[in-house]
Amino acid sequence: MVTFIETLRSPIERKAMATSPTTVLRVPPAVAGVDRDMDMSQHPAAITARGMNFYYGENQVLFDVNLTVPERSVTALIGPSGCGKSTFLRTLNRMNDLIEGTRCTGEVLIQGQNIMEPAVDVVLLRKHVGMVFQKSTPFPKSIFDNVAYGPRVAGERNRAILADLVESCLQKAALWEEVKDRLGESAMALSGGQQQRLCIARALATNPQILLMDEPASALDPASTSRIEDLIGELCANYTIVIVTHNMQQASRVSHQTAFFFEGNLVEVGPTTQIFTSPSQKKTEDYITGRFG
Repeated sequence: MVTFIETLRSPIERKAMATSPTTVLRVPPAVAGVDRDMDMSQHPAAITARGMNFYYGENQVLFDVNLTVPERSVTALIGPSGCGKSTFLRTLNRMNDLIEGTRCTGEVLIQGQNIMEPAVDVVLLRKHVGMVFQKSTPFPKSIFDNVAYGPRVAGERNRAILADLVESCLQKAALWEEVKDRLGESAMALSGGQQQRLCIARALATNPQILLMDEPASALDPASTSRIEDLIGELCANYTIVIVTHNMQQASRVSHQTAFFFEGNLVEVGPTTQIFTSPSQKKTEDYITGRFG
């Protein structure tokens, strides 16, 4: 069986792959706004995980994870189902705290502060670190009220300020032109792709600096997926983005760096082009080329 990534290779390359331990893969062009040659060492760290271990009850699912995410970049987390990548993502804004019996050891530094400390205000943390889930989750409210929800919870009541904020966030989410004449209509009437972009606009309305995305396009059609990927390319100029995806092409298109998880371990992390063309770990190569997963 020829894997999806193998179709990008010539027959000669595929034949060589069977006998050579070093496989050179081709990657698709990056989306506009994502410079895969960016020198990430010039960007200060937005997130630093040090010695992170995570447990569901007595079951340990993350083992000594050390990972740095540069500011204003896109980091893709890849790996087979159950490898710990979504657990790691949800730890970055402590969403896992909502699950009874979980615990985390080690450090997660955001702007130098360890967010695992008991004194951390989790509500403020989640305002700073927004999240977009795999399934679009618009509230059963109007389009306007969906975007204005976070600022209203934070105490904003001025209608003019809210209107400006809603317009700004919908523009950032590439949705304004499609909904500007029906802001009072139910968000549930939007298409799946529009609903997901609305959820991104809602996340942006709290003015986060970090945006977490857990397979944001996995339930969308190809056209809507392309819109989401283009949007990620636009947003990374001003936001730090961490995305979980099972789609290898998507990971290579939208990210500056890629981290490969397997069985709760961070196997390898590096610039996306390097990970997809010359990974240093055989296990990474096997996963990317479809030998398992």
